[in-house]
Amino acid sequence: MSGFSIDWLDLREGADSRARNDELLNQAKHWLRSNTTLASDKTVVDLGSGTGSTLRAFTAQSTKQEPLNWRLVDQDAALLKEANLRHGRSQQLKTFELDLANISALPLDNADLITASALFDLVSVSFVDRLVSELRNKCQQQPVGFYAALNYDGKTSWTPSHPLDDTVLDAFNRDQQRDKGFGQALGPDAGSYMEQLFKRSGFKVFSANSPWELNGFDVDMVTALISGIAGAVAQDPAVDAAALEDWIQFRKAHSATGTCTVGHTDLLAFPNIG
Repeated sequence: MSGFSIDWLDLREGADSRARNDELLNQAKHWLRSNTTLASDKTVVDLGSGTGSTLRAFTAQSTKQEPLNWRLVDQDAALLKEANLRHGRSQQLKTFELDLANISALPLDNADLITASALFDLVSVSFVDRLVSELRNKCQQQPVGFYAALNYDGKTSWTPSHPLDDTVLDAFNRDQQRDKGFGQALGPDAGSYMEQLFKRSGFKVFSANSPWELNGFDVDMVTALISGIAGAVAQDPAVDAAALEDWIQFRKAHSATGTCTVGHTDLLAFPNIG
């Protein structure tokens, strides 16, 4: 899987936090707290954990829920080290530096909830199929829930508009389906694919929109986002280099006064336990 810097993850966390669907996040918390079929000592496995953004989302303003055991799984040792520095003293956590694509090696045993943030648009159909099959099998022994937030859905809009916006978006969405280390990535299809697969696999599924709503408050993130998009589409034959440079300059010139909406979906799946 392609790596992400601590700086970028920190830059986007405010937008991620605002975008997360509160209802689904609270449902996930409530399920852990109220489901008496789960062990009293609840374990959450966070895949692609980075520096611990999902952990922070679960523990922010949380005073009633008993402490959770967190297993943070990532391929980047530096991100896991940062997560441990930030939360190792205040939370019950273990970190696992593992190849996420190797599902059999993931520490899923006795997990009550599997979580991820901004991960599943990077993975392949095969990865999701294998993971859901693994969760379905584990549910034969104990119920395992699933919460995946901030899955990119392929929709981006800007104000003010630019003539190249649609061309750039189409090229960016093609790049999102490039192999990120798991095989051809689901990209914008991740949310809908997971929803249908979990339903077919006998889970109760809830989904909700969780778009980034960016404005002048997020100028540093927007500037970085523009550069990232431009880098992703620069080699696409449908994108003229001179036109792309004009798009970049236009977008950055309006980064403090314009707006950007980037679509995401959150998904929550519970086993049917009667």
